[in-house]
Amino acid sequence: MTRSSPGPPPERARSRELIRRARRLIPGGVNSPVRAFSAVGGDPVFIARGRGSRLFDVDGNEYIDFLGSWGPLILGHAAEPVVAAIQKAAREGTTFGAPTPHEVDLAGLVTEAFPSIEKVRMVSSGTEATLSALRLARAATGRDLIVKLEGCYHGHVDALLVKAGSGLLALGIPASPGVPETVARQTLTAAFNDAAALERLFAEHGPRIACLIMEPVAGNMGVVPPAPGYLQAAREITRRHGSLLILDEVMTGFRLAPGGAQQLYGVRADITTLGKVIGGGLPVGAYGGPADLMQRIAPEGPVYQAGTLSGNPLAMAAGAETLRQLRAPGFYERLERMGATLETGLAQAARDAGAAATINRVGSMMTLFFTASPVTDLASATRCDTRRYAAFFHRMLDRGVSLPPSQFEAFFLSAAHTDDDLQATIRAAGEALAEA
Repeated sequence: MTRSSPGPPPERARSRELIRRARRLIPGGVNSPVRAFSAVGGDPVFIARGRGSRLFDVDGNEYIDFLGSWGPLILGHAAEPVVAAIQKAAREGTTFGAPTPHEVDLAGLVTEAFPSIEKVRMVSSGTEATLSALRLARAATGRDLIVKLEGCYHGHVDALLVKAGSGLLALGIPASPGVPETVARQTLTAAFNDAAALERLFAEHGPRIACLIMEPVAGNMGVVPPAPGYLQAAREITRRHGSLLILDEVMTGFRLAPGGAQQLYGVRADITTLGKVIGGGLPVGAYGGPADLMQRIAPEGPVYQAGTLSGNPLAMAAGAETLRQLRAPGFYERLERMGATLETGLAQAARDAGAAATINRVGSMMTLFFTASPVTDLASATRCDTRRYAAFFHRMLDRGVSLPPSQFEAFFLSAAHTDDDLQATIRAAGEALAEA
């Protein structure tokens, strides 16, 4: 339930004690940087459990959750069919280092949904998927250079920590120490949504460019949709120069449509990376493409990639059950209606409060940017009022609504959200925005 203010903020004594202990044992007290609340200030909330659309912290406070573990939980927390699938798989054994039927089932569901994927290799994280996709692209083309887009984040791969988004933006780190200069020089960058910049890069360096890697809908500088025709331009440019197009659908895959952003926008990648939803809340990643390209991967070909926990039976079972649930009639249409309701309500709340705000949304992903100007790329995203977002974040949290602890992340809706959840959130946003 949401709470009204003014009034005392909820008590979070146990969370404060846990973060003090954690900081003595774990860098920053967290195992992924943006969880530390560095972008919004204050101490992170420690979660005890989740159910449906709700989170419950260690102090007993309840929140309507729009973080969704950063995107995987499209069915909500502890969805019963997924929990049952995990329990059944766990009783049979948690890992074998050998093939299991679960990974074949999940691979079949993925290839059925994505026409661009004829074969898929399962890995354990999105970072591992993008790293492996780059290696495959370089092997297939015999070229070294890669192109990435400013503000797109593809995991903590050395070559991709160049003008990346997400936590790097929140922490104000343009790149990362430990990335050799020689590696960084192999990465070229262009602004998102700027087809002319891509044309210039490929005109100058085309014979040396192995691939362009991009989020088809950016989600790591906040949600930024592609401009009309932009994805098609990227596809045409890469094809003309003999480079591969890698679409990072770790966030968008199975969230925006059964076939991800590729289905939504009518474009086909050479290599697709996946994660999040396909694991049903367990650690997972995948990369795939046409059979003739994927047959270069060991043991069919010479491009080596391996992983002890790749195709882990628990993650495969959870992911397969999640994807089956997404086939329910009207599933994505309902998510779209909920997304539109929340977008409209938040926009009205901002207008009523006189707050300069822009909302970008694609399906069940959205970001409320504190700026009056359109957000179309990294430059426009970083002009947002991050202090205002930080204040809004804490006011919403105190009212029982959990949002991403960074201006540069996405809100995620799930099938577990209800109309009452949305209306309570809109009311809470109206109160939070009205506070000076």
